[in-house]
Amino acid sequence: MTENIPRILIVEDEVASLNLLASYFEAENYKVFKATNSEEADVILAKDTVDIILLDINLPGKDGLSLTREIRSKSDVGIILVTHKSDDIDRIVGLELGADDYVSKPYNTRLLFARVKNLLQRVRANPLSGPTGLKSTEALVFNPWTLHVGRRLLVNSDDDSEVQLTEGEYKLLITLINHAGTVLSRDQIMNRMERREWFPTDRTIDVMIARIRKKLGDDRDHPKYINTAHGTGYIFIADVRPA
Repeated sequence: MTENIPRILIVEDEVASLNLLASYFEAENYKVFKATNSEEADVILAKDTVDIILLDINLPGKDGLSLTREIRSKSDVGIILVTHKSDDIDRIVGLELGADDYVSKPYNTRLLFARVKNLLQRVRANPLSGPTGLKSTEALVFNPWTLHVGRRLLVNSDDDSEVQLTEGEYKLLITLINHAGTVLSRDQIMNRMERREWFPTDRTIDVMIARIRKKLGDDRDHPKYINTAHGTGYIFIADVRPA
């Protein structure tokens, strides 16, 4: 049953805090990996699989935001940032770069554990994520488009053109694809998307749908991919298969 043991990487330059957190999660039956800087974290991630990364923003050398950007470019592993209360801008930037959540120092350890546990459930519920969350080689095809999942990149097989999706566009598109053939209301879409705080209104969803349609070259009046269920929401109507 060892494959079901949660695996967490804690990246923290304060050794006392690092060891304290490691002991806490080990007591909760987590497999714990420890790093005091980004370089050590890179080494661990290159050879080990993890479900969650608990990442301090203020690291020596390459900081936590830079590491978040690099990790998210190739992985959908869960990322929780550890910030200071005064780090509002860094916190926002971290979420925009793809972090899933954040906690502020000083934090309540039980609250931190609850957030890790909730994120773990979301990560493992994602049908496109394995234990590592790495998706750099995974792709989904709905002709003529291939969606390279980890890279958030669309490639058109007709002319080899490439279209980059933003994090929000990717999350919205993959939510529709995961429920292809099913009408989702705007509320359902928001509930199924990670980082819901990015999408506070129905209008935001409509605007993002319009941007995705434009990138796909989809005609809203004669759609091939995303159809509007008037008065209800949206439905992904194309056939999707693994590449």
